Amino acid sequence: MLSKLLTTTLIATLGFSSLVAAELKGRGASFPAPLYKAWTSEYFKATKNQINYTPTGSGDGVKSISKRMVDFAGSDKPLKAKKLTKDKLYMFPTVIGSIVLSYNIDGVKDGELKLSREAVNAIFTGKATHWDDALITKHNPTLKLPHEPITVAVRADKSGTTFNFTYFLNQINPDFKISKKPKWNAPKVVAGKSNSGVSANIQQIKNSIGYIEYSFKTKLNLPAAQIENKEGKFINPTLKSFQDGAKYATWSADNDFYAVIGDPAGATSYPIVAATFLLLPTEKVESNKQVTAFIDWVFTNGDKAATELGYVPLPNETKDAIRAYWTAKGIK
Repeated sequence: MLSKLLTTTLIATLGFSSLVAAELKGRGASFPAPLYKAWTSEYFKATKNQINYTPTGSGDGVKSISKRMVDFAGSDKPLKAKKLTKDKLYMFPTVIGSIVLSYNIDGVKDGELKLSREAVNAIFTGKATHWDDALITKHNPTLKLPHEPITVAVRADKSGTTFNFTYFLNQINPDFKISKKPKWNAPKVVAGKSNSGVSANIQQIKNSIGYIEYSFKTKLNLPAAQIENKEGKFINPTLKSFQDGAKYATWSADNDFYAVIGDPAGATSYPIVAATFLLLPTEKVESNKQVTAFIDWVFTNGDKAATELGYVPLPNETKDAIRAYWTAKGIK
């Protein structure tokens, strides 16, 4: 009888553990959403543990984890120590991605449009209002750019993708404020929710241009521009150029891996690269251990999926530093 009772208790306990794993929920940044979808699917196949992640935008992710509405959150905008302390959060990066400027212009194929730093600033501040503006045609003498108004596709929600794109704009034009939801002064602006919404607007609206995460460009077969980096070179968005830019990232557990890596040095570096981060509530030790077990698994097994989708896996030394961070916090 006792043996039967112990067996029943063990089964119930294992069932409860599986239930807890199945109920892990996260939300936030849409920037890494295609990769998180692949990772969670592969993790479930390997372990039968389900991780649910909803791409609602970085702003919603930070709000949700601060209010303890989810077990973990994603944010492309790293949080500073004061905010982490106030909301009792841990933070670490998971992968590096890139932001591309995708467009919808008849007759202009993928990679044919070259945008100087001056032209990017002019488009998104409203200084250049038509595609045949001299600031744009200067570096595109062989393209037949139309005398049509430029529609600028941006995010409607508070977005880490926007934060990182405006960080790049700020490097060009210090008067442009870095923000998750800035005021856009271009005359024709259309806003969409998440990277998916911006991508859909670009697809549907002729003579539009917008900033989206690279994997959305590849998934939807959208054209994207060459962008001038800080060395004055026009760089196509490719995995190699992302890797060249990402190698300039520096990380430290001392500040919870806070880093903004946009506009890196290097003649071959793509200029708009960004890390994405996970946020965990400090008091939820057991659920945190389940989340870090998932990330630990993808650090070992998820690089292939990352590179196939156009993301840059973290260097092994950074992964090891994050693992040590988890151990120090008691969440591994």
